[in-house]
Amino acid sequence: MRVAAANRAAEAAAGIAPGLPLADARARLPDLRVVPAAGQADMAALAALADWCGRWTPWVSLDTAGPDAVLGASHGLWLDITGCAHLFGGEAALLEDMLRHLARFDFTACAAIADTPGAAWAVSRYGATKRGAAKNGRVVASGKTRAALAKLPLGGLRLGAAEADGLERLGFRAIGDLYGIPRGALARRFGDGVMRRLDQALGRADEPLSPRRPVAARRVRQDFAEPIASREAIAATVRRLLDQLEGLLTAAGEGARRLELCLYRGDGKVERIAVGTSAPARAPAHLMRLFAEPLDEIDAGFGFDSVALAASLTQPLVAAQLALNSQPMVPQNLFEQGGAGDDGGEEVARLIDRLGGRLGLGNVRRLALFPSHIPERAAIFASASACASAAIPQTQSGHWPAGRQRPLRLLPRPEAVEAIAMVPDDPPVMFRWRRILHRVVKADGPERIAAEWWHAEGAAPLGGEADSIRDYYRVEDERGRRFWLYRDALYRPGMTPGWWLHGLFG
Repeated sequence: MRVAAANRAAEAAAGIAPGLPLADARARLPDLRVVPAAGQADMAALAALADWCGRWTPWVSLDTAGPDAVLGASHGLWLDITGCAHLFGGEAALLEDMLRHLARFDFTACAAIADTPGAAWAVSRYGATKRGAAKNGRVVASGKTRAALAKLPLGGLRLGAAEADGLERLGFRAIGDLYGIPRGALARRFGDGVMRRLDQALGRADEPLSPRRPVAARRVRQDFAEPIASREAIAATVRRLLDQLEGLLTAAGEGARRLELCLYRGDGKVERIAVGTSAPARAPAHLMRLFAEPLDEIDAGFGFDSVALAASLTQPLVAAQLALNSQPMVPQNLFEQGGAGDDGGEEVARLIDRLGGRLGLGNVRRLALFPSHIPERAAIFASASACASAAIPQTQSGHWPAGRQRPLRLLPRPEAVEAIAMVPDDPPVMFRWRRILHRVVKADGPERIAAEWWHAEGAAPLGGEADSIRDYYRVEDERGRRFWLYRDALYRPGMTPGWWLHGLFG
């Protein structure tokens, strides 16, 4: 049993610190109060705090590699504030604002800003000496990292216990004691871990940080001097952020496919609303309608003091020439969705977005073309969001391949018919389907379709019993009805070819 965390009174009274055996801690302080550690609950609370720290920067990650991480729990957060400090009045003002908010939640926090993550880690834990809500932080000026680390203890390099004890036995007490030591001498005794940590702290080696959440390329935010809680104020804020985001997307020639709205409450909680679109979009009026219903369900609590809107997924959206007439174009077939500037196609996309907001985009399905020569595989049902992305490959922007006429109605399964042809390879002169005799007056074909040999199932026949070749014919009877027939077997001596009806033209 070891100490996972200790409050300031235990540290000051008996020097009890994380990592100390519990028996030793009780020996130092007999009336010590002990409660079981809850590592998973601590991690959950720290993750929630990390999400809330997104009000200052979207690049927040958990510190899980430090030597003070006991029982799998982490005691720190990394915040990459590159390009963010000026939004809060500078680095010192950002640090003061952060510590003031954390003190309001009864968190005792130390923080530091430096050129490298390693230097910030060391200074925050060993370089801040003042106590207080907004004084327990330090900003290391750019280029002053080496001097700031020189007098700090070796624990600031995040070394393992064996490495730290070995260096202390050799007489090293501060980080600055390692500056003039030949690298080879330390590497032979301790490996490359000590010098790698030193290089990372001084900026001579990279130390990448992975954000807890994906960082969106397009992000806008707004802070408030006083929290907002009314539905009208929140909606007006979202509309202003959508207007700002539209400018960023227009300049980049992009449209949003997925948007995430983060509302930061004053009590440390974050309300999130995520919406998606079936096609790239950036019109504020349309996107505002997608947020309208979710905004009615959020819990404002005592109000939000910061709101951020991010486009987590974008796709190219170029300007398109509108038609001169005011009538929307009528699709030529059921699968044609219209171009980017097509009023009809745009209205369909907006309808899908509104339905997806209520039902989920994955539950809204539509027909989509699929690049297959097999008629029953050429059209599939897919989610509306997949139809507009690369997940479903399209052929010629949703149009049928040129020269291939397909019936308006395709039967679920080809139905066998009795047909008579003058020559085995000619179209039928009459056929019987569902007990009704049809006399053919016009015919066109054949169009030969074979199995897709590049698939494993291509070896199986497409229909019938003989082989995997179909010869399709478009025929018209004496009453003007058009049918799509095929013969599933080539003519061979002693074999009667089978005829099938696959679709109706009208």
